[in-house]
Amino acid sequence: MPAPRMATRMMIMRITPAKTTRKPTRMVMTTTTTITVITMIMIITTMMIMAITIITTTNIAVTSIITANPMLMTTNERPEAGDRGGIAEAGHAALYRLLTWLSPSFPVGGFSYSSGIEWAVEAGDIKDAASLQDWLAAMLTDGSGFCDGVFLAQAHRAVEAGDRAALRDIAALGAAFVPSRERQLETTAQGRAFIEIARSAWNCAGLDPAVAACDGAIVYPVAVGIVSAAHAIPLAPSLHAFLHALVSNWISAGARLVPLGQTDSQRVLAALEPVVAATATRAMAASLDDLGSATFRADLASLRHETQYTRLFRS
Repeated sequence: MPAPRMATRMMIMRITPAKTTRKPTRMVMTTTTTITVITMIMIITTMMIMAITIITTTNIAVTSIITANPMLMTTNERPEAGDRGGIAEAGHAALYRLLTWLSPSFPVGGFSYSSGIEWAVEAGDIKDAASLQDWLAAMLTDGSGFCDGVFLAQAHRAVEAGDRAALRDIAALGAAFVPSRERQLETTAQGRAFIEIARSAWNCAGLDPAVAACDGAIVYPVAVGIVSAAHAIPLAPSLHAFLHALVSNWISAGARLVPLGQTDSQRVLAALEPVVAATATRAMAASLDDLGSATFRADLASLRHETQYTRLFRS
């Protein structure tokens, strides 16, 4: 019997180490499982952070777009029908008439006059696009452009108010305000032609009484103010359209005299856009007491043109 017991003990001793060898395997499995769980947690956390970042970025972008939209609308939005003083208030007919009346094709003879620019080219004051632009900017801001704008605005308001006495005084002052005989011929001839053609093709109920109230020569800006007011066209677009037509005619004369190409002429017209807008704003805010000119050289040009030896233009 002792021998089997020894054998049994030896078998037990041999088996026991075999049991202890399983512990490292469990530990390895436990460690691997822990690492896997941690990795998964890190991946999930990373995904959550990325999702939060995307949502935040999207919100910022949306907020930026929403914030920017009002700025874009403010810059580019079109005036609605009820805007006070806008062309939309008077309707499409008003725009159609303004484009027609102040188009180069409207037969008031504007192509025959240069407002003294012909002498300025002859004298060397205007020799290229840059000098033409400077000359016209001065005429707009400190010369006949601003004064014509004031006369148009005052005549327009007098017709709107039905003040015939004021309209008569404005027309008389406008006729007396031009600095030379040729310039007076230019502005009164254009004013007369504008009234006659508008009355023949675009007559309205209040036009004849307003013209009759002037009782004398009607200069071009006063004529435009009377006709546009009689047709209930707002002052602001009427004044801007008139100044645009005035500058376009000046540039046309300069382009033929210098001469200039079509592209240079359009560049001068584009460069004078803010000057025209600023002059219109000043003219609408001015009174007759604010009338005045500081363009002595331009006035001298219109005087000298009367005796110029070779001439293409009537003024």
